[in-house]
Amino acid sequence: MPDVNVNRLVTELEPSELSGSIAERGKNAGPETWANSLEAAATPLAIDDREGVRDFFREFGAWNDDEIDAWTDVELDALVLQCAAGDLRELQSCFPGDGVGDVDWDGAEDDMREGRVSGNLFVHNDELWIGLN
Repeated sequence: MPDVNVNRLVTELEPSELSGSIAERGKNAGPETWANSLEAAATPLAIDDREGVRDFFREFGAWNDDEIDAWTDVELDALVLQCAAGDLRELQSCFPGDGVGDVDWDGAEDDMREGRVSGNLFVHNDELWIGLN
């Protein structure tokens, strides 16, 4: 499965604009964060294996195969950004630090290995990536 560079979440985007709850943003949280994610995805992500990304999201069970196969590249990129933004916000909250994305990666990696927090994000060459596997 693919790894995707999502460093834009720490250099040019605000993760809370792409992923936020009703408690934080009000009853329009879903439509607002999705619209923001689509806008952010207007600049494409470098995804070599788009089918692999689709397969990753198939495992969620939230969409059927026809829906997933019909996603445009922009919609797929928006979903990757939204997923990564949610994971980053979780890590920022649980492991505040001054590493890439304001995360204490040493502490975060221990909890990721133990399955206590999402383990999809990682830092490579001082940039933020998401592993979709």
